[in-house]
Amino acid sequence: MNKADPSEENTPPDNQDSEPEETLAERSARLEAEAAHLSGTLSLGSLGEDHDPLAPEPAAEEPDTLSAEPAAIDGEAQARIAALEAELDRTKDQMLRSVAEADNARKRALRDREDASKFAISSFARELLDVSDNLRRALEAVPDDLMETEPRLKNLVDGIEATERELMRSFEKNGVKKIEPLDEPFDPNFHEVMFETPGSGKPPGTVTEVIEAGYVLHDRLLRPARVGVAKDDGSAGGEPPPTGPGSQLDTEV
Repeated sequence: MNKADPSEENTPPDNQDSEPEETLAERSARLEAEAAHLSGTLSLGSLGEDHDPLAPEPAAEEPDTLSAEPAAIDGEAQARIAALEAELDRTKDQMLRSVAEADNARKRALRDREDASKFAISSFARELLDVSDNLRRALEAVPDDLMETEPRLKNLVDGIEATERELMRSFEKNGVKKIEPLDEPFDPNFHEVMFETPGSGKPPGTVTEVIEAGYVLHDRLLRPARVGVAKDDGSAGGEPPPTGPGSQLDTEV
C-alpha cells in the first residue's frame, strides 16, 4: 500500500478561489459607491448633455390665486364672526362708558376741591355775623345829641365804626358780602319776609324796611336778609282792592 505524498495534502483543491473573501464593511462601501454612480448617471441622462450644473434651477410656477374663486365660508365661521363683532361692539361701549365716568369723576373732584377752598370758612364767617350785628346795634344805640355834648363818647363811637369797617373789609377780602336790599324787589332766594307794609306807596313786593342784613359767601347764601315788603292793597295804582264775592280768587292760573 502506497502512502500519500505529504506535499499533496497541503495543496489546495482546484475549485477553491485563491482570492481573499470580501468583508461586510467593504461590500457595503462598494454597494454605496455603485448606487451613487448609478444615481449620477441617471441624473445626467435626464437633464441632457447641454445641462449646466451651475445654472440656477427654474422657479416653480405658483398657482394663480387671484383668478381662483374664494372659498365659501360655512355657517359656523359666519356665526363666529358675528359673535366676535358683537363682543367688539360691547367692548367699545364699555370703554366709552368708562372714559365718560372717569371724566365725570375728574370734573366732580375738581369742583369739590374748588368748593372746599371757596367755602371752607362758611362756619367761621357765619359765627362772625353776630359780631357784625352787635357792632351795628351799638352804633345805632348812641343818641346823636349825646355825641355832640360828650367828645369822649364820640371817640368811642369812632373806634367802633373803625372796627366795623375793618370787619367788613375782611369779609369782602374772603368773599363775604353784605345784603341790604332796601327799595329793591323781593327775592325769595336771598330775602326773608317778616311782615307786609300796607299803604307804603311803593309797588307790591318792594322791600320797604331791612330788619337784619343778609350775607352771601361767593354767591352762596350765608344768612337771608330779614325784610318788610309793600303790601298789594291797590293804593299804588290809585284803585281800592275789590271786596265783593270772588275777589280773592287767583286768576293768574
